[in-house]
Amino acid sequence: MQTRAAPVTPSPLERFNTAPAEEAVATLLTCLNSHHWAHRLVSHRPYPDLPSLLAAAEEASYDLPPDDLTEALAAEGLPPLPADTYAAAHTALSAATAAYESRFGHAFVICLNGMPANEAVDHALAGIRSRLANDPDEERQVAADELRRLARARLTDVLRGAGL
Repeated sequence: MQTRAAPVTPSPLERFNTAPAEEAVATLLTCLNSHHWAHRLVSHRPYPDLPSLLAAAEEASYDLPPDDLTEALAAEGLPPLPADTYAAAHTALSAATAAYESRFGHAFVICLNGMPANEAVDHALAGIRSRLANDPDEERQVAADELRRLARARLTDVLRGAGL
């Protein structure tokens, strides 16, 4: 009697490395909505490990031309907040976000990964308030840094099994 080897399930990174280009791009666009960034990462597959992919993603995000940064910022919305956040906090965050978007012409972006849920609203509000004092060029750099942090966190989640 022959023993059959159990089929090996590919890791999320292996699935990403071997997925059709369109599927891999679509996955990456959920992490950072920049077609330039996504196509660049897909064109350099396969990646030997997650740290290599994350390093490539960060490098590619530093090279985003202004139009691609605008594309990525346009796709962002309010940071996710805990379901039990008070209505007053949502109102304050919405008002602050509207002031931010009026001043800078793009969505407020902040990475709240690793932030305790009970501190997320206060951190987001403090971030908006402090960043409203930035000049537009300085704020575009801060927003790009936050996008990088968001993309890294999202990409890590996707390739640890939450997607693909």
